This record gives sequence, structure tokens and C-alpha cells, in this order.
Amino acid sequence: MKKVWLVWGVGVFAYVIAVLHRTSFGVSGLSAADRFSISPSVLSSFVVLQIVVYAGMQIPAGVLLDRYGSRIMIAVGAFIMMSAQLALAFTESLPLAIGARIAVGAGDALTFISVLRLVPQWFPPRQVPLVSQFTGILGQLGQVMSALPFMLLLSGPGWTFAYGSAAAVGLLAFALALSVIRDAPPGADVVAVPAGAKEIGRQIKTVWMRPGTRLGFFSHMGTQFSITTFALLWGVPYLKSAQGLDSTTVGSLLTLSVISAIVAGPILGILTGRYPMRRSWLVLTIMVASALMWTIVLSRSEPSPLWLLTILVVVISVGGPGSVIGFDYARTSNPSSAMGTAQGMVNIGGFLASLIVIQVMGVILGHMGGYTFDGFRVAWMVQYPVWVLGIVGVLVTRGKARRALAAEGVHVRPIREVIRRNK
Repeated sequence: MKKVWLVWGVGVFAYVIAVLHRTSFGVSGLSAADRFSISPSVLSSFVVLQIVVYAGMQIPAGVLLDRYGSRIMIAVGAFIMMSAQLALAFTESLPLAIGARIAVGAGDALTFISVLRLVPQWFPPRQVPLVSQFTGILGQLGQVMSALPFMLLLSGPGWTFAYGSAAAVGLLAFALALSVIRDAPPGADVVAVPAGAKEIGRQIKTVWMRPGTRLGFFSHMGTQFSITTFALLWGVPYLKSAQGLDSTTVGSLLTLSVISAIVAGPILGILTGRYPMRRSWLVLTIMVASALMWTIVLSRSEPSPLWLLTILVVVISVGGPGSVIGFDYARTSNPSSAMGTAQGMVNIGGFLASLIVIQVMGVILGHMGGYTFDGFRVAWMVQYPVWVLGIVGVLVTRGKARRALAAEGVHVRPIREVIRRNK
């Protein structure tokens, strides 16, 4: 039993460091603008390119994961990100810095789905939803590391020391992954038989055509993108420049974001495991709540009070663990031999939406004079079409998934009927 938690723990540690690498540029956005003398639109391109690579790598990463297993993928991802952060620590060249963030996106793409795949291999099925949630929310401790110690190093010893320190913990994650992680308990074979290009293409098509995979994709898209956009780039400039908060308060809000996810994750995991046929209602509730809170904040013609911004951060942060429900759809809709491919497809959803929102926000801010209150007020409104697409996508694919279940003899009662019978 100790071996189970050790393997999973090292996987989670590698994911924590991956999130640190992923979010470090978000908290250093204003410093990067000064270091490289760049505009908001160019600044956003750093993160956009990082996410483009991350999202574009998801299906290839999933196929490679099905073939080579979690241990190799996590170790390779850690090494790539460590190297990229080390390069970023010393360079003052804009092209090299952009290349380093692209490499971070590539290494990051290999990590989460590889760690997530360890869960059904090492834990019994009844524990998988809850442990998956813990995997996701504990990984967000990397955001705490970027919001507090990394930001302190950035404002103290400076850029080179901060990014060099991030590279050092990345090296530790690489070494631990190679020495401790195993793909499955002894005697279990989890690596799929290598397939040719045609077989891989056929598997990708088959996985995507399953309604449960697409339901996971839209669930991930609608729940995750708002907090990802906030944490990866635009949250810190927005809170500082538009809302007038100091660095300490901003760091506290980012820490609160992680705490909120940690609290919400186990609750969502328990509800997902106990009521698997009602997972979509959790997803829809998270989307609507996030849109409502942003509407309240953006409707104000002046900076919001701290208590309102605190509620906003708490609500949108639930989208992080909420997006893990999408991976649960992938798990329950696909065979284990295609699990990596399915999880990669789901993971594209939120990050594809995030990169579009981040880029469009950068363009809007550039046209409206920079990091102003009015500029951010308009820029954040680009989230609403994504929520609409996510909600419609969930409703449509949920209907198809339920019809597929009905064809197999599994009937899902409408929620209104359940409520009426329980009265």
C-alpha cells in the first residue's frame, strides 16, 4: 500500500512543478514586459504560443502515453521544462525567451495526463474519481509556489535567480520520476502494443466519436478556461493595474484560488463518484456561476471592493477541479488501452479556449491603451461566447451519450423526474 502512495505522490510532485513552470510567467508578466520591452499583445503571445503547443501536443502525447507509459512521459516532460526555465533565467533575447515558453508548453503537455493515468492503474475503481480530483487540486500547489516564493524571489534576488530556482526543482522532479514512478503494480502490463499510423488514426477517430469523449471535451472547455486565463497571464495585471491591489494582496488572492480548488475538489470527487449520471449538472452549475460572478464584477464602472474580488476568485477557481470531471467522462467512456488518447482529447478543450481568450484579450488591451480599468473591462467579456459554446456542447453531447447508454440498456432518468419522485 505504501508503494501505491509513493508512486502517486511522486507523480503529483512532478505535476506540482509542472504547474509552477506553467504559471511562473503569469506572475512575472509585468517584469517580462520591462525585461524584453514588449507590448501587451506581444506579452500575451508568450502564453498563447505556450498553450498552442500544449493543446496541439495533447493527442500526440496521449498516443505516446498509451505506448510508452507514465514513467517515461513524466520524466521527459520534467527534463524539457527544466531546460526551458534554465534558458529563460539567463536570456535577454526575445526570440529565445519565446522559444523557452514554447518548450514549457511541450513538457507540460506530457505531464498531467501521464500522472492522471497512474490513478486507475494503482487504485481500485471506487477510489479513482476522488484520487483524480486530489491529483488535479494538489497539482495547483504549483500555482501557490509561483504566487508566493517565486514572486518573492522575482521581486528580491531578481529574474535570473527566480527562474534558476524553478529549473532546480524541475531537475529534482526529473530525477524522482525516473527512480520512483512505475507504470503499474508488479505483474500488470499497461503499455499498449505499438500500432502503425493507420491503426493510430483509426483509434483517434474511434475515441473522438464516442459521445462521452466529446462530453468530457466540452465539460473541460467550459469550466477550466476562465481560471486558466486568470492564473496564466491576465489575473495579476488585472488585479494590480485595473483594480489597484498591491503585490501582497494579489499573492493572497492567488493563494486563496488554490485553497478554494483544494476544498472544492474532494467535494466534486465524492459527488462524481456517488452520482456518475449527474456529473453534467455539476459542470453546468460551475459554468453558470463563473459567468454570473464575472457579470457582477464587470458591470461595475469602478474598481470592485476586495470582498467582491475575493468571491470572484473563489467561484472561478472551482472551475479547476470541475474540469477534472471531463477526464472522468473519458475514463468511463473508453477502454484502458486508449485512455491516454481520450484524456489528451479532453485536455485540449479548456486550453484551446484559454489560448483564444488570452490572445484576444491581449489584442483588445493593446487597442485600448494597455492595462487600464476600461481596457480589462472590455477584454474580459470575450469569455462569454466560450461559456455559451461549452454549455451548448455539454447539453448536445450529453443527450447523445445518454442515447448511447440507452442502446446498451442503461436508462438515465431526467433530473425533473428524480426530483418529483423524491418529494
